[in-house]
Amino acid sequence: MSLILLSSRFKGPEKRIQQKGFSKIFNNRVKTVIFAGLILLITGFLISCQKKTDTGILKIGLPEEPKSLNLWLGSDANSRKILSLIYQPLYIRDPKTLKIIPWLAKEDPVFNKDELSYTVKLRAAKWSDGSNFTSDDVVFTKKLFIDFKIPRYSSKWKAIKKIDVIDDHTLVFYLKKPSAIFLSRVLTAPMVSRKEWEPIAVKASKTEKPLRSLQNHIIENPLGTGPFMLAEYKKGAYIYMKKNPYFFGSGKKIAGFVLGPYVDNILFKIYGTSDVAVLALKKGDIDMYWWDIQPGYIKDLKVQPEIKVFLNKKSALYYMGFNLRKPPFDDKVLRQAIATLIDKEFIITRILQNYGSPMRSIIPSGNTFWHNPNVRQYGTLLDNEKRFITAYEMLKKAGYTWDKEPVISKTGIVEGQGIHLPDGKLMDTFVILTPPADYDPKRAFAGMMIQEWIRKMGMPAFARPMSFNSLLDRVKGKHDFDAFILGYGKLNLDPDYLRAFFYSKYDKPRGWNMSGYKNPNFDKIAKEQRSTINEEDRKKIIWEMQAILMEDVPYIPLYNPHIIEAIYKERFKGWVEKVGGIGNIWSLCMVKKNN
Repeated sequence: MSLILLSSRFKGPEKRIQQKGFSKIFNNRVKTVIFAGLILLITGFLISCQKKTDTGILKIGLPEEPKSLNLWLGSDANSRKILSLIYQPLYIRDPKTLKIIPWLAKEDPVFNKDELSYTVKLRAAKWSDGSNFTSDDVVFTKKLFIDFKIPRYSSKWKAIKKIDVIDDHTLVFYLKKPSAIFLSRVLTAPMVSRKEWEPIAVKASKTEKPLRSLQNHIIENPLGTGPFMLAEYKKGAYIYMKKNPYFFGSGKKIAGFVLGPYVDNILFKIYGTSDVAVLALKKGDIDMYWWDIQPGYIKDLKVQPEIKVFLNKKSALYYMGFNLRKPPFDDKVLRQAIATLIDKEFIITRILQNYGSPMRSIIPSGNTFWHNPNVRQYGTLLDNEKRFITAYEMLKKAGYTWDKEPVISKTGIVEGQGIHLPDGKLMDTFVILTPPADYDPKRAFAGMMIQEWIRKMGMPAFARPMSFNSLLDRVKGKHDFDAFILGYGKLNLDPDYLRAFFYSKYDKPRGWNMSGYKNPNFDKIAKEQRSTINEEDRKKIIWEMQAILMEDVPYIPLYNPHIIEAIYKERFKGWVEKVGGIGNIWSLCMVKKNN
């Protein structure tokens, strides 16, 4: 950590301790090692003293610098954390039930089946400068999405044929065709102020690259309707936010919570590594580290009396995928046999250290409404020998042969040799691509173990770590691969991603159907679910889609790690647990100082 970085951190809002002293030192550009060590010691002492007296600021650690506080560019996790407290959607998910509930909207939308329209009434909300949030802002936001083709939003908002403004707080959305994702993927988009963004949009529209110009605009004082507003930002050091006095939710009961915020200020500190951030948490320099903590830290954190550890399910999918476009993985039976050989319980206990759960379907079990628990399962509750025997019998029945068959002896499984495909051809060596261990040790080690399990059956498999970007280019771009292990760390809670991942028309370079899966029946119902408005009817289709996928196994779902978070519990309480952890807007609307 450089001296300059230390200087910027402690000229921040935490009472500007000994600002003049530090300024004098840095203005003289003292760079000797001795002085650097002295400053580090003084800094640690000041923070230690400060944490005992300054309890009015909620201090949260971030692992990295947000890439941008421009809403249209800041798509990384750290940017979204800050932006989610400023810009708000019309509807949001209940943290307990995961149902879509009104947020900036006043009540549930009224659906008119004949007109294919939704009437939405807005709350009497204000922007953070005190100006009114109105229907006009919603219409402007939609126009911005479409005119600038803003990624993640424009494709979904194109489903809207027109919007009629009834009054300042009532709109009618008319759709081009029925859309099951209108509430969950359209009306959950963040709303922006016409007052703030129209001049920026007009200027950007006159440039050669309008979207890039819009994204590159520097936002210094963003207008939002959220619980907090930006007060000060020192790059590389901290982000200081203060309570929005005009937050529409203050004092209102929403989803069973009487919302605050109950803290006046939040200080987000930027840490370069988890080691430094976890140490700061243990010392009480921060009240929460807003990141998924690795299991290796847990043993130490759990013995700290002032630390509380939270374990929650993620909406995530970590899986093994196959290239179905060519042998040998164009054979469903082979994929099913490999799924049978994989010991998911071993992955959970040894690799995830019991901080996770095995996945049996493509939709995580924490997404309780949409998750189908009755899909076909492979190898569940079987020991190694029974998994081996079951997989062997599947392959034998399908016409696979061996030069030397795998057998079970008194000393264990004797590896087979020279496995032949049903057409008699010798199975070629194939590669399981994984991210490198320094990027994601879980996926790298899972690949190594899967390699060993399927080699027992005589399959010439090799796990090969590859840089993440190169792996993605091979799999998603060039389709030049045999098998791979990847994951989605944050799936949307609406299950329409099943269609995106496996719909045949998305089998194209850079398309989401990376495995090349093609099933006309799946395509038919995947398209049908997207226009099925009734939630119970749609649920039946989503369950059927999962059943088809787990019969065909283009992907083998492997595991869903817990999200592990920790707080320094001495100063604040009231964190709200949900799928995805305690780092959420509900927590920051409910956290309050301990009495």
